[in-house]
Amino acid sequence: MDREEVWRAVERERYAVIGLLEDLTPEEWERPSLCTGWRVREVAAHLTMQNNIGPLNPLGDVIRALGNFNRMTDATARRRAAAPPERIVADLRAIAGSRRLGIGMNPRDALLDTLTHGQDIAIPLGRSHPMPLQPTRTAAERVWVMGFPFGAKRRLRGFRLTATDVDWARGDGMEVRGPIGALLLVVAGRTAAGLAGCTGDGVDELRHRTTVPR
Repeated sequence: MDREEVWRAVERERYAVIGLLEDLTPEEWERPSLCTGWRVREVAAHLTMQNNIGPLNPLGDVIRALGNFNRMTDATARRRAAAPPERIVADLRAIAGSRRLGIGMNPRDALLDTLTHGQDIAIPLGRSHPMPLQPTRTAAERVWVMGFPFGAKRRLRGFRLTATDVDWARGDGMEVRGPIGALLLVVAGRTAAGLAGCTGDGVDELRHRTTVPR
């Protein structure tokens, strides 16, 4: 996908997440997401931050977080999550067509963020939230090559990931086969959720490595 195609996919996926959020009950907004320690409302609030982190915007948050990026992200999401659900949805709608990016991001990062966090919300709620094939393939490739914060190549050393619905395969070793959406979850650290949709001789071993402390 070229840059323009990626941006169009980002906008479509933001609107898809908006549609998902608008259908949630008040109780579902309070349910745990796939992101450890975050409810659905924190994940949704985090998505509203994609184009609000410019050169000066995060300075106060960085200082309060003592320079720790993860701590800053968590604190900012929690602060935004205190807003009513309708405000969070409105904030996400306001940036749906924006092409502004945070520091160090490119459009593929925004696509990856939107696709994975949509699943972080939908899967624990038992809701279907389909991911389009080519944008999901682009997001999976972005995770594979980027290193931090996912470390996919290191974490999945010894496994061959093969998509069954698009042309995408990475790694060497025991095979993990599945739809590209499931593999995106695996490479993005949502391993248990992703493996639920996979087959192959590497699935049990990868699940074991994920659940056993090392």
